[in-house]
Amino acid sequence: MSTAPAVADRVDGGVGAADALGGPAAASGAERIVCRDLSKFYGEILGVNRVNLTIAPGVTSLVGPNGSGKTTLMNLLTGILRPTRGAISVLGVPVADSERLGRLVGYCTQYDSFPPGMTGSDFVRGFLRVAGWADGAARARAAAAIERVGLSDAAGRRIAGYSKGMRQRVKLAAAMAHAPRVLVLDEPLNGLDPMARAEMAALFRALAADGHFIVISSHILHEVDTLADRVVFIHHGYVMAEGGIPDMRDALDDEHPSGVLVRCDAPALLAQRLFAEDHVVEVRIHDDRRGLLVRTRSTDAFYRALGDIALTEAIDIESVVPADDDVQAVYRYLIGTGGEEGSP
Repeated sequence: MSTAPAVADRVDGGVGAADALGGPAAASGAERIVCRDLSKFYGEILGVNRVNLTIAPGVTSLVGPNGSGKTTLMNLLTGILRPTRGAISVLGVPVADSERLGRLVGYCTQYDSFPPGMTGSDFVRGFLRVAGWADGAARARAAAAIERVGLSDAAGRRIAGYSKGMRQRVKLAAAMAHAPRVLVLDEPLNGLDPMARAEMAALFRALAADGHFIVISSHILHEVDTLADRVVFIHHGYVMAEGGIPDMRDALDDEHPSGVLVRCDAPALLAQRLFAEDHVVEVRIHDDRRGLLVRTRSTDAFYRALGDIALTEAIDIESVVPADDDVQAVYRYLIGTGGEEGSP
């Protein structure tokens, strides 16, 4: 989704890559995306309901199963859908103000739809031209965006011959070409090979470091753990929780104690000493007698106790790994399916 440029940019002339895709322009208004009592219904079918959400700069990931409301929320944030109830503002701009919103937001949907016979370069440049960019500026910005997503070598080829990963890249280039402050990306890593995933994740992190807002949905939960600054869990149209994974996991400790996998040379002795700690609710020695699973209501207290015990008893600790301190485990707890136990 490419959008209208500011009036001053609607002139011919060269625009370098740094200008086209550099840091964010000076912001006016609030530096947040705000949803207030937001609901969307499709007749009697619930899309999202009573969403109150504030999104800061950085990478925010929407997590939930198919049909949970992620795409509906993204369509509302970008003005494609209008809410049944409530309001949304993006950096102080109401989503009903489509012209101003379009300058702030770039949207990369999960669906492919390309005009027949069009090349990658034509596709990105065409969006900019339709949005009002002069030809010189549109060409330069399209080239810069395509280069940044690593597609320059294929820019002159027809999109019909692109792989799934290449189509993902050219859609992302079109969303980025007008240098928006906000990027809304629906499953942008889908179809990319591992190297391309790493490159795109690095690009998102770089944009976030420049003060951009990256709102991303992904079903690849282990990548969400490493990519996102914060996570919004959505289930049946409701926002169930939001925040950083460690903070949310800590908040669940009383009801769902954290699991930690420890491998060492004296698991029986370590188990005996750890079980005496009041924050430890379970200790289970692994079948191979080289490790144990510990469940604790306070990970901070656990790590302090583990260090003290290892020093006092001269226990050689091989590895210490959280068993469920990830986005998938937190989501399972929130929707009531329980945690899964790992093995050392």
